[in-house]
Amino acid sequence: MGKEFEIRREVVLPATPEEVFAAVTAETDAWMFPTEKVSAVGGRTPEADGVTAWDPPHRFAVRVTGEEGWFNALEYLIEAREGGTAVLRYVHSGVLDATGRDDRYDGVALHTDFYLHTLGQYLRYFAGRPVTFIDVPGPQNSQAPDAFAVLQRALGVTGTVTAGDRLRVQLPGAEPLDAVVDYRTDHFLGLRTDHGLYRFFGRNAFGGPVGISLHLFADDTPHTAARPDPENTRTTWQNWLDGLYAQGATTG
Repeated sequence: MGKEFEIRREVVLPATPEEVFAAVTAETDAWMFPTEKVSAVGGRTPEADGVTAWDPPHRFAVRVTGEEGWFNALEYLIEAREGGTAVLRYVHSGVLDATGRDDRYDGVALHTDFYLHTLGQYLRYFAGRPVTFIDVPGPQNSQAPDAFAVLQRALGVTGTVTAGDRLRVQLPGAEPLDAVVDYRTDHFLGLRTDHGLYRFFGRNAFGGPVGISLHLFADDTPHTAARPDPENTRTTWQNWLDGLYAQGATTG
């Protein structure tokens, strides 16, 4: 059996408990990645595998078990605050594989921080809008130690860029992408536009290739910039990412 772990976080979110509950149960593709959908409507436990607690809009928990004591469990506790906001207390516990890298826990914890930040961005700017999730995996050679630095340089993200700065990204054959930097750490970068959330993952630091996830939202007003076509966007970003590392830009 591997090593047990537990990650606890508490964040204040710009939404009501009902909106938060919907986001963590039925709208995960808007801020994290698609998961098995469970309805956020009604007051009974849904018939979904692994759901261990269902108390809308205050508590949701899910647990998956495996052989030799392995498990992965998530719990969301939601409490209303004044001003139409809510506190989310999040617990992720489980068992890490006994084999593999020693920094796996750090990778899980840092991904948690990025996902919860993205949840807040979704609730503040795009709550309830239909979303298209696009996953853009990096090639195997993007596991090189400097791979994420290469990606950021190609986007125009220099050492002086920080959260709140504006950035224009120009990919070959695509319209310029005008964005706000909403998150930046050593291993993660978040960009927000009028139509979506662009997430960049430096997973090379944890033994994997870099990756990109895009959350593209349907327009809610006639004044919002038109959302790019999802399939064209997927192809454009995948070609750009593959080409970036095919050029031998990393030093290994």
